[in-house]
Amino acid sequence: MSGSPYAPHTPEETEAMLDVVGADSEDDLFDIPDEVAFDGDFGISSKSEASVRASVETTLSRNDDLVEFLGRGHYDHYVPALVSDLSRRSEFLTSYTQYQPEVTQGFLQALFEYQSFVVELTGLPVANCSMYDAATAFAEAARLAGRVRQASGSTILVPEHLHEGKAGVLDNYVEGAGLSVAGYPMDDGAVDVDALSGLVDDDTVMVYAESPTLHGVIEPSLRDVGALAADHDALFCLGSDLLALALLEEPAAVGADVVVGAADVLGMPTSYGMGLGLFATREEFLRQVPGRLVGASEDASGRRAFTLTLQTREQHIRKERATSNICTNQAWVALRTAMHVASLGADGMVDLAEQCVTNARDLAAKLDEVVGVQAPVYDRHHFREFVARTDQPAKAVASKLEADGFAVHVVGDHRLQVCVTETNAGHADALVAAFEEAA
Repeated sequence: MSGSPYAPHTPEETEAMLDVVGADSEDDLFDIPDEVAFDGDFGISSKSEASVRASVETTLSRNDDLVEFLGRGHYDHYVPALVSDLSRRSEFLTSYTQYQPEVTQGFLQALFEYQSFVVELTGLPVANCSMYDAATAFAEAARLAGRVRQASGSTILVPEHLHEGKAGVLDNYVEGAGLSVAGYPMDDGAVDVDALSGLVDDDTVMVYAESPTLHGVIEPSLRDVGALAADHDALFCLGSDLLALALLEEPAAVGADVVVGAADVLGMPTSYGMGLGLFATREEFLRQVPGRLVGASEDASGRRAFTLTLQTREQHIRKERATSNICTNQAWVALRTAMHVASLGADGMVDLAEQCVTNARDLAAKLDEVVGVQAPVYDRHHFREFVARTDQPAKAVASKLEADGFAVHVVGDHRLQVCVTETNAGHADALVAAFEEAA
């Protein structure tokens, strides 16, 4: 490592440090099994660029060319070309964390605008400038509730209809925080308020509900959930997404203390992994917020300026006492989301969100006319997606649909989940015809 600008230790300094820790060499500091240790040769034969491209294209050509009616947390909305054109500018792509405000004013302003969009849509006064995804935002909300709780308990109540990925992340986050997770039942796809009221008590730290739910149901009882949480000094955390918030009732108005969810529904194509989590809360919890906050201030000349603020919450300063161990954030994705929201405008956001309701309603009605199919299963209003029941085994129906070029989710022995947006709505009639053959 001698001579490296990133580890400029002289051989003498390295030897002195090894002597202190009782190691003979730097290799002794690592316990790497021989079968995976790098021996200096990757064992990969060299190829020309043309050969590599041909090989990759051959591999990719084996992918099924399916029209996806998939959802459950990953949604495909049309992303305007300007989003990619602007976000790929070098000053955005090469920018890491914006610790130096004197050289990153443009990026910081864009992130401030993103926070402003989230604040306006949630009605809550504080929003951070990104989380990894909806699952980590949800888990961070649970940790925040554990830190600020007025109750003396430790229980997080979650709906039984919860995505397994979110549930797994939550379990990981609360394991060392002295918190526990319990579920509450659903009634016709929405919160069973009577059952929940029997579960919320003084041991409850946070109650979590979603709208739309995992199955696309628009939750009608959010005010009741918020009231139950408030009556027991527990936090009410609402899970939603940036586009749904443009149409649904403002979370602050139904008593939400924290709002989490997916912001990458705008600005990003379906990526099945890479995401962007939104996080908004009340001002009294400002110093407990995870992740980065961009604030507006003035520079020495009195001009408006932007900077990362309240950084003493974060691990690069506060170390083990930080509010969160989130480090590299999703600033570039937040930038794309802000660009997409700005390009749509308020009216465009509402129009697109209304399509998510009408497209789902219309497709469910058409499928319900197919013999052997009941849609939607839940007699509720839906957003983007819904569950359909099939007389035939769901896996068999899904396989036949796949053979006809369509992908849907299997969510039960006789249940499929279908998601429709403006990008696949043009194929809805063809999907119905495929259902008629398959079901």
